[in-house]
Amino acid sequence: MSKSKTHHSISEYNALRAVMLAGTTTGAARQLGISQSAISRSISNLESKLGYVLFERESGRLAPTQAAVRLNRRLDPLFEALSRIDGPTEPIRENLRLIAPPTYAHRFLISSISSFLKMNPEFHVSFEVNTSDEVTRGVIEDRFDLGVIGVEIKRSELQLLPYRKSSAVCVLAPDHPLATRKEILPEDLHGEDMVALSYRHERRGQLERLLHQVRAEPNVVAEVSTSFAAADMAKENVGLAVINPFPLFHYRSDDLAFVPFRSPIRYHSYFVTSSSRPIPRIARVFMRHLRLHTPNDPFSQKA
Repeated sequence: MSKSKTHHSISEYNALRAVMLAGTTTGAARQLGISQSAISRSISNLESKLGYVLFERESGRLAPTQAAVRLNRRLDPLFEALSRIDGPTEPIRENLRLIAPPTYAHRFLISSISSFLKMNPEFHVSFEVNTSDEVTRGVIEDRFDLGVIGVEIKRSELQLLPYRKSSAVCVLAPDHPLATRKEILPEDLHGEDMVALSYRHERRGQLERLLHQVRAEPNVVAEVSTSFAAADMAKENVGLAVINPFPLFHYRSDDLAFVPFRSPIRYHSYFVTSSSRPIPRIARVFMRHLRLHTPNDPFSQKA
């Protein structure tokens, strides 16, 4: 029986992953400690066996094709298994470069990072709080391994992995007249003082169209850029706000009222990773930790 032409080679898969990380055969060779020609030969052999192109040259760098990205994802379990079998010759402290906007960072992610490090003392986390735009930019530029975000941004360089989904709520001071309602309707907002998210938020336009349909005209007394700021103003009785309850509910339910808002407005939270680089093991472990240890609440579910 003749040998299969698709015989698997760990060294060729190693070359694939190294080129995806480095962007050049020279960088990959330096990373693996072998010659550049060996890297090129491994990639060429792998493409020949698989029957499709794995990299395309763009501005002097090798950009992985979608086929390469899919193959690399399938290889993750293999290399994790090999890592467990071989084991490190000396302790290696892996570092997670994490970034998230303030709504996720304050208290919520801080608590999750704390429990993650207690359960995995061999890990280290570098955490930055910044805008959603900077989250995506930082992941694309390889300054961060993982981001957590509450908006859907379609970029070919990014991979969005669903984390949580939720429905809109009205957040109010506990003594607000509407705070005891089981549900608030769009028409109930007519004439009410309201703290609105700024127009750069997609949901602002969606809410205004919904209110227009029922001829409800709230009194917008303030505009803010984050749900966190809207909740703070609601607490001070400036006005109610329609926001995404996740993850605010987890650390603000003691000083605010959260009332379901009947509407088609839905929110999604995502993990943000690069679509062209392998997801580091520590990032996958952290995502699994967050999914497993996110407390249940009345307003959000696993995505």
